[in-house]
Amino acid sequence: MCGIIGIYKSNGKDVSTDIYDGLIQVQHRGQDASGISTCNKSKIFMHKNLGLVSEVFKKEHLVKLSGNIGIGHVRYPTAGCDDVIESQPFYTANPISISLAHNGTLINSNEIKSKLIKTHFCQFNTDSDSEVLLNLIAYELSKIKFRKISKVHIFKALENVYGSVSGGFAVVMIIAGVGIVAFRDKHGIRPIVLGQRKNDFMFASESSALTALGYKYLQDVKPGQAIVIDELGDLSKKQIIKNSDHSPCLFEYVYFSRPDSTIDSISVHKSRLRMGDYLGERILREYKSLEIDVVIPVPDTSRTSAMQVAYKVGAKYREGFMKNRYIGRTFIMPGQSTRKKSVAQKLNPIEIEFKGKNVLLVDDSIVRGHTSKKIIQMVRNCGAKKVFFASASPPVRFQNVYGIDMPATKELIAHNKSVKQIQKYIGADELIYQSLEDLTLSTHKGNTKINKFEDSVFSGKYCTGDVSHKYLESLEQSRDDSNRNG
Repeated sequence: MCGIIGIYKSNGKDVSTDIYDGLIQVQHRGQDASGISTCNKSKIFMHKNLGLVSEVFKKEHLVKLSGNIGIGHVRYPTAGCDDVIESQPFYTANPISISLAHNGTLINSNEIKSKLIKTHFCQFNTDSDSEVLLNLIAYELSKIKFRKISKVHIFKALENVYGSVSGGFAVVMIIAGVGIVAFRDKHGIRPIVLGQRKNDFMFASESSALTALGYKYLQDVKPGQAIVIDELGDLSKKQIIKNSDHSPCLFEYVYFSRPDSTIDSISVHKSRLRMGDYLGERILREYKSLEIDVVIPVPDTSRTSAMQVAYKVGAKYREGFMKNRYIGRTFIMPGQSTRKKSVAQKLNPIEIEFKGKNVLLVDDSIVRGHTSKKIIQMVRNCGAKKVFFASASPPVRFQNVYGIDMPATKELIAHNKSVKQIQKYIGADELIYQSLEDLTLSTHKGNTKINKFEDSVFSGKYCTGDVSHKYLESLEQSRDDSNRNG
């Protein structure tokens, strides 16, 4: 999972500090690497490095990023991506200067890459599918004869790109001589929104970034749609893929997105409130014997759901953990020893909230189960009588192939295990999961026009319909912690 930003400023002033501010607002989507590209009179300027936005960019870097058009990217840690060369944005000057930032995954990037190498003599410096996408776009543009590149040529090239690629993606790119281009996969799996402030425009992974910078939300980029903001500030749209099957990622609402964001007209906050309502109702219906004294969230994402669970079951809601804000999201950290250490550093229990009580812990999800197990042991060490655990989402049983670096399936605690087996492993006195039907309904109610969501991590059903067993096996091997160095 990554975060992307694109900004056009109408007054001709440099955009780099605005991009920086925008990246701060999507920092939760990636803490591993950061990068900014800007364009000034058809010349691309770029700076990127490993680390948080505030670590990568200092005043001297921002000053050198001149131009009123720019894009930015934050990346989350993935296997094999501990080199700055893998960070984004990417850049090419052939046939014209293009810089691209991408959130998502192309599931057929290897095939595209092989074809570009064999038939079009493209060269690659990384293993990133984002570089593959950049080279594919550049190649499609090279096939078009033009004296001066225009929006028409961009839309034509993207028609061919959409015909070649499969997966989930949201993209912003600078094309010298044109402006900023944004486009989204035909299923709308990965999010991207457009906002306006007077005559300025901004693209972002989440609407919360727009509002933080004073932009008014205009629209979500539609599935299969491309939008161009040219160098004069004129906006052009084209629906490249018509009759698309809109299937936004369900895990965005569960975990990744900020609660103050709206994705595809669905409030993340309200969807999480409904998750808590349904989960609380399920506890009342199916777990009547539980005597719950207090409901405590595992911070931060589960707070909204936990409040509604407490309301529904008639128990007190309390904050029971102090969180270190400077530790990243643990399930996406490569290496089990790193994750275990981070869990211990990340949360510290407030003993008086647990001692002598029957505690219901609420988390947004359970991925590997190691964090849940560690937290439950912390609570027992504080003197809790019983520890119940509830997940606001169903069991995570399958890989994600559309842009979330989930662990290998054998590392997922719910893969091929029953709820009772999971309960025993994490050490809970009771384990309650949200049903997939209720989770889907929690989001669907926010926008009843969307009837289908990308829910593969829960269902094992991949909405693009072309995920092969061979591809999943290859992904399994690459994500297996035991196959990673260190």
